[in-house]
Amino acid sequence: MRRAFLKAMTAALAAAAIFGGTGAVQAETPAEFYQGKAIKWIVPYKPGGGYDEYSRIIAPFLEKYTGARVDIVNMPGAGGMKGANEIFNAPDDGLTIGIINGSAMVTNEIAGIAGAKYKVADYNFLGRVVADQRVLIVSTQSGLNSFEDLLASDEPVLLGATGLGGSTYVDAVVVGLVMGNNQKVIHGFNSSSDVRQALLRGDIQGMWGSLGSALNGIEAGDMKVITHDANKGIPQAPDVPSVFEHAANTDNPARSYEILATWDALSAVGRPVATSPGVPEDRVAFLQKAFSEAMNDPEFVTIAEDTQRDISFLDGNSMKLIARASTQMKPEVKEIFVAAIRGEI
Repeated sequence: MRRAFLKAMTAALAAAAIFGGTGAVQAETPAEFYQGKAIKWIVPYKPGGGYDEYSRIIAPFLEKYTGARVDIVNMPGAGGMKGANEIFNAPDDGLTIGIINGSAMVTNEIAGIAGAKYKVADYNFLGRVVADQRVLIVSTQSGLNSFEDLLASDEPVLLGATGLGGSTYVDAVVVGLVMGNNQKVIHGFNSSSDVRQALLRGDIQGMWGSLGSALNGIEAGDMKVITHDANKGIPQAPDVPSVFEHAANTDNPARSYEILATWDALSAVGRPVATSPGVPEDRVAFLQKAFSEAMNDPEFVTIAEDTQRDISFLDGNSMKLIARASTQMKPEVKEIFVAAIRGEI
């Protein structure tokens, strides 16, 4: 009898451990799931550029708040689409995340570019790292000292860009169309850092890109900003007019402003971090919270400031709303962006 009683008690205790004493199996919490796991963080460009550098300074803090190891995986190709596809089509377990070029991915999607195997609004966003300030830089050896010099050039000014659909390419052709630039866009570079190297070599004269990525060249005196998208100006070039100021001198300022405003809104998508659709909601919420904590960690903020990496954090839910809104364009404006992305301008 005693042996039978002990056996029954053992079975009861085992059942209580499994069912938590409530009659229902206790689900694994997201914190328990991520503890000790490896998260693959996709960077859609090669090492050394801004996307890569942001990822590497964020990773240790995401490890801190998730309990997982974060492995950076560079996956360049197709102007950032290869990496974006990898994130979107990853298993829905929440163990693959990554940073994407938001504006470029939006424009590729609306243009129906072959190879864009994602829907921007369907990503599960953890949040946004930064909204890029767009600048047109030229080499200090280019002979161009201002945007007016570019407009007045008798010979086509050579601007470098990554692949069709990439933000550096769309910036160049859309602003060029609005302003009537005499320019030739040389595209096909693997990354914006490759474009900057071509700029330093003198193979090209200028390029559009993010202010953050251009800072080192500006501070070294190798590059200078000749226009930008900031209505309130930028500290690095306080006396340089924005494209919106130049647009007042176009033949149809109202139309120019409308196109430029749509272009500028794409920059608000910025550089978000996301995981694939279908990831369980509780894991998405856990990742969003961990990402927010990482981005607001005082030590991270100090590192970002020390490395001159701008931060304009936005939470995951707000990021999703911006991503959805960014795909809504007036038909006549959308036609311009589609043509720009396809290389028809």
